[in-house]
Amino acid sequence: MVDKIKIDIISDVVCPWCIVGYEGLKQAINELGIEDKVDIEWQPFELNPDMPAEGEELRAHVARKYGSSRADSDRARINIAARGAEFGFKFNYADDMKMVNTFDAHILLNYAKGFGKQTELKMRLFNAFFSEHKDISDRVVLANELIAVGLNPKEAIPLLDNAEVRAHITADKNQWLSAGINSVPTVVFNRTSALNGAHPVESYKQVLSELLAEQKA
Repeated sequence: MVDKIKIDIISDVVCPWCIVGYEGLKQAINELGIEDKVDIEWQPFELNPDMPAEGEELRAHVARKYGSSRADSDRARINIAARGAEFGFKFNYADDMKMVNTFDAHILLNYAKGFGKQTELKMRLFNAFFSEHKDISDRVVLANELIAVGLNPKEAIPLLDNAEVRAHITADKNQWLSAGINSVPTVVFNRTSALNGAHPVESYKQVLSELLAEQKA
């Protein structure tokens, strides 16, 4: 049996380019017909680890963090919405959107991994935040998203206050930071090579094809 290609996607659930990057990767996998030859695991990254519980209005956040004007913000939203639409993902930006803390979401994504539902929950959270304007730092919202993918919130939500679990996610996050990954998305192949940013489908196909050829050599 040929080993699967291990793909780690370092990502945050409030990162729009992470959606575009993943969708491009997924299309590359599908076009190559290698769905059964890859093993995808999402890894934690916080774009805003110090974000307070109340969050921050999105435009104000972008202006503060990146120095973007309203015109810059509008252009960026139009651009990312167009890129998302290419893959059938709807970015539904609104003026009342808030940037939120995502640490709890990463705990639940790690939990979902044990049930083979990590990608499903990740996409559910992407949609919840970008398409449905939900506060994905709110535990009621998170519980409902767990239910939506067939997971048990009564088992999962208590993990959010478990010091050992929180320390584990922090250690995972710091591992990738220590490896020099400081922006997302970053897609790591077999823990040996990486593509940073949202690349075209053909770029992912080229890397995957080369890895498949190496396996056969």
